[in-house]
Amino acid sequence: LELIFVSFCPSSFIWAEGQDYYELLGVSREATTKEIRRAFKQLALTMHPDKNPGDPSAHEKFLQVNRAYEVLKDEDLRKKYDKYGEKGLDEQQDGRYESWNYYRYDFGIYDDDLEIITLDSGDFEAAVNSGEIWFINFYFPRCSHCHQLAPTWRDFAKEMDGVIRIGAVNCGDNNHLCRRKGINSYPSLYIYRSGQRPEKFNGERNRDNLVRFSMQFITTTITQLWQGNVFSEIESAFSSGLGWLITFCSDSGGNTCAQSAFFLHTDLIISSSITCLANLSVVFQVTSGATALFPPGSALNKPDSVLWLNTLDSKEIYNQVINHLPDLELLTSDSFQSKLAHHRWLISFTFGNKNSASNEYKKLQAFLRNDHIQVGRVDCIADSELCQSLYIHKPCMAVFKGLGIHDFEIHHGKDVLYNIVGFARDSVRAFVTTLGPDNFPSDRKEPWLVDFFAPWCPPCRALLPELRKASIQLAGQMKFGTLDCTIHHNLCSRYNIQAYPTTVIFNGSSVHEYEGHHSADGILEFIQLKSNTVVCFSAAGRDEGQIWAVDFYAPWCGPCQALMPEWRRMARLLSGQILVGSVDCQRFQSFCQSQSVRAYPEIRLYPGNSRQPDRYTYNGWHRDAHSLRTWALSFLPRASVDLTPETFRSLVLSGRDHWVLDFYAPWCGPCQHFAPEFEVLARMLKGEVRAGKVDCQAHYQTCQLAGITAYPTVRLYPYLGKKRHEQSGEHINSRDANVIADTVRQRLQQLLPRLHNKPKVSAG
Repeated sequence: LELIFVSFCPSSFIWAEGQDYYELLGVSREATTKEIRRAFKQLALTMHPDKNPGDPSAHEKFLQVNRAYEVLKDEDLRKKYDKYGEKGLDEQQDGRYESWNYYRYDFGIYDDDLEIITLDSGDFEAAVNSGEIWFINFYFPRCSHCHQLAPTWRDFAKEMDGVIRIGAVNCGDNNHLCRRKGINSYPSLYIYRSGQRPEKFNGERNRDNLVRFSMQFITTTITQLWQGNVFSEIESAFSSGLGWLITFCSDSGGNTCAQSAFFLHTDLIISSSITCLANLSVVFQVTSGATALFPPGSALNKPDSVLWLNTLDSKEIYNQVINHLPDLELLTSDSFQSKLAHHRWLISFTFGNKNSASNEYKKLQAFLRNDHIQVGRVDCIADSELCQSLYIHKPCMAVFKGLGIHDFEIHHGKDVLYNIVGFARDSVRAFVTTLGPDNFPSDRKEPWLVDFFAPWCPPCRALLPELRKASIQLAGQMKFGTLDCTIHHNLCSRYNIQAYPTTVIFNGSSVHEYEGHHSADGILEFIQLKSNTVVCFSAAGRDEGQIWAVDFYAPWCGPCQALMPEWRRMARLLSGQILVGSVDCQRFQSFCQSQSVRAYPEIRLYPGNSRQPDRYTYNGWHRDAHSLRTWALSFLPRASVDLTPETFRSLVLSGRDHWVLDFYAPWCGPCQHFAPEFEVLARMLKGEVRAGKVDCQAHYQTCQLAGITAYPTVRLYPYLGKKRHEQSGEHINSRDANVIADTVRQRLQQLLPRLHNKPKVSAG
């Protein structure tokens, strides 16, 4: 029988008998993590046993709600629950939760603050690399200093609103993110600027100090205009497509110019000040302090091109300036293909009325200029056929990568400027394509990884940037695409897609579903192992002498899912020695029954020798790759030999073979861990170099004469045509079989001139 690896996608959602977690929290399946946290907090304040001392069932009720929250806030657990229900979760409820006071005072300090943006691991990188300045407060819910800072941080955020972005990261919920960023004390306050090292704030935590610290990172340029340069500077900017925001300052009475304390974060406008000299006041028709906006495209000789701003409020000035900036370039069906054929574009698809973010989109051109990404818009009401051909049915942003109108990627993240900028920069570097019926790779010869997803699904949105990272590393080896199942229902149904995200590899006639951790590293490891080592097992297809390690699993089984990445690592470690396979017992139920498989996962080894038992079952506690490999290798015949003092002298020192030796002690933990690796090495070098082991506890004097002072020690004893002595072995500082094998072969190649006729390895 042909050996094929198949993963089964369940035909429907599998639910536990208990109440649905989303219903327990009172949220929709599309709820964001922030919405889930807010809903749980409201329930915690009313349902907590501390507030219901007379209700004997309060503990069990709140335990269910707490369990629902712990699962749905975690992207990986949420995906498993969405796909398999409670039985897909291997984590057990431990019966513990926090006190009522914790949920009232410590739970998500800044969740309800409009000026403070709560970031998590899913959007942190996009935010701090967007080109805007971010001041981030890393805090921990139980930290008293964090709570003391909270009122000051709120006041500071209100004062700096519109100037820089003020954020907060809850390190209780995002422990891995905070550790990765080197956060080891709370609160930790950092300024982030794209492409530069973050700067930590170490001063006294009051509002004035925070403002002074953050203002030093603002790089807004104020151009001083005067009689000698005013006309040349203004006309030069106009010709470059830049506008001016000019403050006219009265010079009477020695008053200084009052500058508005705001910054536009865009190089579409130049901010300046000008002294009202007599001859200039006639030109601009102003005699006292005032602020005027000359939008891009203005000219001094156009009487209606200037806008006088009759306000001193910085936010009002900001809004008026943004309103009068030119809109994004409008592309039509006539110009769309020619414009996008050879240039990279970020396109805003709109349907009639502009959304609230349209004005902010005007700043995109400035943010993306250095990335050589042009920005435009398409009106899908006026050009409905164009949008329909791209399967765009609602407002969205999309990146076209300069390879034609069908090579594009739609943005499914937050509709905020920093997220869109981060998406655009990542997308043009990556190789991920939005798929539809016209370009779906069902009959392509080259391998494709297709992500079947729904835009409302939070784990789906978290996976998309990981796909981009993986596509960059696998450029030229595999193509990546995404298919929106809310639009392409029929195509998703054809492949029995019922849970999101479902990631499938199409490789010719083979179809493989990815069930591992949704990260770039997990995807890369899966692809590498699928192409090299992991195949499926069919008992009828085994040959005499083939040794198989087989994992019998069910897709809904939580422990099976936990085992899967370790099983793949073990397959890589056993490559070329033992065949490694897996059987989906939900798809091949009758076969598993014939093999008497009654629990999942069940790990077996089939020795392929009629003189041995039919199979061995793994009963160990540890299911990591190294423990499983050690167990599997224990069934192989030894490739190394145990040496005594006598055989060490006769075979190694006086013999005519090359030897690599492992000096070890039975009580040494690293020695036990290295033992299976040394067996792998022995097989790799078979026919070139003999492998031996010396027990330094039983043969202490032999090891002492050889100069062994630590265990395990690996030594190479090459044969150079004469008798060797105990300490002639060359130390190899590695415990990796591949590294040791390469080192040994390179060393023997270097010694080739001295070896004359290369000796043959003795049998046995």
